[in-house]
Amino acid sequence: MGDILATEADLLGMIKEFLKFEDFEDTIHSFDKECKSKGKLVSKPQGSALRDYKTLNIQKDLLSSFDDGDHKVFFELWTENIPSEVKDTDPEAQSLEFYLHIHFTIYPLRRHPGRHDRAEFEERISFFKQYLETRGAALSQTTKFLPYYALPFVPNPTVHPSFKDLFQDSWIPQLKDKLEHFLSVTLKPSNTPRLLNLYKEGGRSTKDTIQQLQLQLVESDRRTASYVRKYNKMQADYHNLIGITAELVDSLEATVSGKMISPEYLQSVCVRLFSSQMRQSVVQSTDFTRPGTASSMLRASIAPPRSKEVPMLPSLDYVKLKKDLCEGPDRLRSLLLQALRWRLTRSLPGEQRDTVLQAYISNDVLEHYSTKQKSVLHLMRSKSEIVRQYMARLINAFASLAEGRVYLSQTPILLKLLTEALRTEEKESLTRENVLVALQRLSLRRSQQTPMIADDLIGWLVDELQDSDCLSDYTLEYAAALLMNLCLRTKGKRKCAENAKHVLKVLTDLLGHENHEIRPYVNGALYSILCIPSVRQEAKEMSVEEILRCYSKEENPDLNRQIEFIIKQLNSEEGPESDDEEEEDDNDEDLMEADPDTEEVLQPQPRELCGESLLTTEYLGIMTNMAKSKRKTSPLQRTSIDEPLQRPVTPSSHRNVGAV
Repeated sequence: MGDILATEADLLGMIKEFLKFEDFEDTIHSFDKECKSKGKLVSKPQGSALRDYKTLNIQKDLLSSFDDGDHKVFFELWTENIPSEVKDTDPEAQSLEFYLHIHFTIYPLRRHPGRHDRAEFEERISFFKQYLETRGAALSQTTKFLPYYALPFVPNPTVHPSFKDLFQDSWIPQLKDKLEHFLSVTLKPSNTPRLLNLYKEGGRSTKDTIQQLQLQLVESDRRTASYVRKYNKMQADYHNLIGITAELVDSLEATVSGKMISPEYLQSVCVRLFSSQMRQSVVQSTDFTRPGTASSMLRASIAPPRSKEVPMLPSLDYVKLKKDLCEGPDRLRSLLLQALRWRLTRSLPGEQRDTVLQAYISNDVLEHYSTKQKSVLHLMRSKSEIVRQYMARLINAFASLAEGRVYLSQTPILLKLLTEALRTEEKESLTRENVLVALQRLSLRRSQQTPMIADDLIGWLVDELQDSDCLSDYTLEYAAALLMNLCLRTKGKRKCAENAKHVLKVLTDLLGHENHEIRPYVNGALYSILCIPSVRQEAKEMSVEEILRCYSKEENPDLNRQIEFIIKQLNSEEGPESDDEEEEDDNDEDLMEADPDTEEVLQPQPRELCGESLLTTEYLGIMTNMAKSKRKTSPLQRTSIDEPLQRPVTPSSHRNVGAV
């Protein structure tokens, strides 16, 4: 009952306050008289003094939480009391809010330099990141705020040159002055009666709700109409597809009877198939009789769309970075090579990774354009085994990407350095393994195959594969794939013919190896070199056909069919065809494996920077991440699974193709 009386008294007080505000003196006199006669209590109107007191309290609490570094209380008060139209549209308010977030983020570093609570700092960094990704995202296009977007990635901002102003003694007082001035202007007390405020807010709220519901209704109607159109189109496409499928089945049945399908019929079927997907003019002008055209377009039509919103990694100072790679101590060199590789391999596939790679290439991170006697690439000859290993791993990461292979292929000395390391590094070392895999991936490009063959890499590979039981499965697979890629070239076949008996012995022995993943590469190599008459003659003397037939008895129909092709090649009378004028072979595929960062022998010491922290703390740059459109990938021309491989492949891409 007491609560009801208090509420009634408060409501009557608001009525009297409104009448007084509007100067209804006679009405107020009658109102007071009637309330008194009925025994109604009327609360005293809250005057400007009380409102001033509340406003001052809010300002005091905001400034107090600013001084105490209490970001939770501060931003709770900020959200409740600063009008949204000011927070969202006023540039001064947005700028002040940005710097306030920075203040609360670095507060522990200023209060306890060198001995701050790490957990608390991480929590504040997380809060700041959330702000940057939401309300603060709009300011990322403003130059003066841009450096502070790297703050969450810097482990110790106190020593970073980009943030030295934040730790000057004058920075906090200046920011507080701006805050006090902003609050005094924004939180100016109002003399408007409470009843009028309630009416405005209630009316606005109801009106806004109705408008919002109306907009939602319109949007729902629009979506419903869109879904109905999509459904009708899908149903029509389905009926069209069923009709075309029925015709194709009839055509397949007719071919069994010997009736051929004409190109004109195939063109008409494909035009009908794509007429609802593309403009009529494009469909009519497309030559669907060209092999692979229709199937490529069908696969492209169901490819998932790429995500648009991808965070970009901070830019780097590549001049300083390359200088330290060439002149720094071995420990720093190794950590930098590791960090550069991690940035590439751990970035998100797509726009983020493409931007990282293009930044590396445009800033020539490996210095392949350098005229210096010793460039970054010469770290492959470093006396430190760790430096050589991490240099090889970075090169391998480049070779995993199509654009990276183009970049590496423009460096004449690279193959010399890699083949040199292949022959001198210890067997089964991580350095040699990464060099071998990088060479295998580079062998997708004809420009790299030629010098590899000239350097007698085929002879080295055959000797290595002769002792296959001493090789890891990973090394064995990439060595066999590299040998096959080189054997596809006429020069490679002739190189094998120089020692045909040895090569044939090694390859036929590999067919019986327990690792069946290497068989496609062994079959491909055999099929290729058997087009040389002298190799065929040697194979017949070694009874290779009988050896092959022993393996064709296994329960593997794909392998059996490939062996039949090899035997057919063995018994043919054709000579080799020259391939010197063929186009560049590179399937434009990115070959980054799922977990390329295994076996990290380099581990950071306590308080030692590594990875992204090392790059963004010591080598932060400005605008060196220049996005560049990626080359369009042409559809991979596949050999039938029945036939031995006849185009250069790499193990990861071959597995992906086989899985389709």
